[in-house]
Amino acid sequence: MALDEQLLDDAEGLAGADPSGSLRALASAGAQVRVSLRATAEADVGRLVGDGRPRSVVVASLGGSAVVGDVLAMLAGSGSPVPVTVRRGLPLPGWVGPLDLVVAVSMSGRAPGPLGLAAEAARRGSRLLTVGMTGSPLEEVARRTGGVHVPVPPPASPAARASRMGMWSLLTPVLAASHAVGLTDASHEVLEAVADRLDARAATYRPASEAFVNPAKTLALDLAGSVPVVLGDGDVTGVAASRAVAMLARTARVPAMRGALPDDAGDVVATFGGPFAARGEDEMFADPFLDGPGRVALRLLLLRDAEPSVDRPDGTWLVTSRTADAVRVTAQEAGVRVSEVSAEPGHPLERFADLVSLTDFAATYLALASGLDPLTSPHVADLRDRTR
Repeated sequence: MALDEQLLDDAEGLAGADPSGSLRALASAGAQVRVSLRATAEADVGRLVGDGRPRSVVVASLGGSAVVGDVLAMLAGSGSPVPVTVRRGLPLPGWVGPLDLVVAVSMSGRAPGPLGLAAEAARRGSRLLTVGMTGSPLEEVARRTGGVHVPVPPPASPAARASRMGMWSLLTPVLAASHAVGLTDASHEVLEAVADRLDARAATYRPASEAFVNPAKTLALDLAGSVPVVLGDGDVTGVAASRAVAMLARTARVPAMRGALPDDAGDVVATFGGPFAARGEDEMFADPFLDGPGRVALRLLLLRDAEPSVDRPDGTWLVTSRTADAVRVTAQEAGVRVSEVSAEPGHPLERFADLVSLTDFAATYLALASGLDPLTSPHVADLRDRTR
C-alpha cells in the first residue's frame, strides 16, 4: 500500500481524509480527563469505600478498553494493599463476594464480557463500579443494585464513540476511584497534571505541524512499510507498548509484536535473525521505482522510561536500561532499523501519557497517509456480524 507522504504536511488534506475526526478525538484527550473527573465527582465514587477498603479489585475490560485494567494493575504494582485482577469476560472468579470491588468498563455499556461480569458481581452482592454510556445496560445493572455508575461524556464526533479513541474517558474514573479506595496515588492533582501533559503533546503533534518537526509524523514515516516490534523497557513502557500494538493493528492495520523488558528480551532479539530481520545491502540501496517494492523488514520501536530521581534498592531501572541498550545495539548490528522514544520525567501516569499520545497520533497518521479510515475496518465489521 503506497504511503502519501505529502498528505502528512497538508493539514486540510488530513482533515478531508479523516471524516470521522480521529485526530480531533486524540487531541481531546486532556479534555476527556477533565470532563471525566467532574463526572466521577458527581457520581460520588466515595460511596465505594463506605465500608472500608475492599478485599480485592477485579477489573472487567476488553477490546479497546482493555488497557484500563492494565494501567490500573501497573499503577497499583507489587506494593498494592489489595490484589488487583483483570478479567476479559466470564466467569467471575469464585472467590469474589460482598467484600470485593468489581469494576466493569465498556464505552457502549453493551460489551458482553464486562456486562456479564457486572451482572454476576451484582448477584453476589459485590461493590460495583461501572463506566459507560448513559442509559446503557451496564448503567442499568449498577443503578438496580446500588452500584456507582460514571457516564462517559456524549461523543463529540464519530471517533469519540470508539473506546480506543476515548481511552481517557474510560480510564480516568477508574483511576480516580482507585485513589478513593487507597489503591493508587492517582489523585485529582495527578490526573490534572496528566491532562495538562496530554494538551501539550496534542499541540506538538497537531496536523498543522510539519513532519520534520512533528515527532508523531516522523514516527509514522519510520514505521511505514515495516513490521514493528514495540518493546518497553519496564512496567510503564510495557503497558504503553501493548497500547501501541493495539492501535497499530486496529487503526493502521499493521501487525506488530510487543514485549517488555527484561522478560521478553530474548524473544525480541531472536527475531533479528529471522526472515523479516535485516535488509540486505542490495535492498538498502535499491530504487523502489526501478526495482519495485523491497522486502518488508522489522523496525524496532523502543519505548524508554524517564530516568528516576532515585532508583529502587534492587536497581531495577538500571538493569532494564542496560538491557534496553543491549537490545538496541544488537538490533543495529543485525541491520534492524531502530526508532527510540523516551518519556519525560513525572508521575508514572504522566510518563504513560507521553508515550501513548505519541504512538496514538503516529498510528493514526500512518493510517491516513495509507488511505485508510482509522475507525472503519470491513473485516472487523464482518467478524462482528458473524459472531452475533
